[in-house]
Amino acid sequence: MIKELRAKENLTQIELAQKVGVRRETIVFLEKGKYNPSLKLAHDISKVFKMRIEEVFILE
Repeated sequence: MIKELRAKENLTQIELAQKVGVRRETIVFLEKGKYNPSLKLAHDISKVFKMRIEEVFILE
């Protein structure tokens, strides 16, 4: 979901990482589903996309 949202907003992984204060690798792991974000990071990423947390992060 993050990858699609990021592409829709024309953001690179580095740009998204800088906006939320993490390393690009963190965004890579999030996009691959290999990292569970903290509540703060989930909030910050959702804020970038102007969406609610549960709209960006779907529990599987």
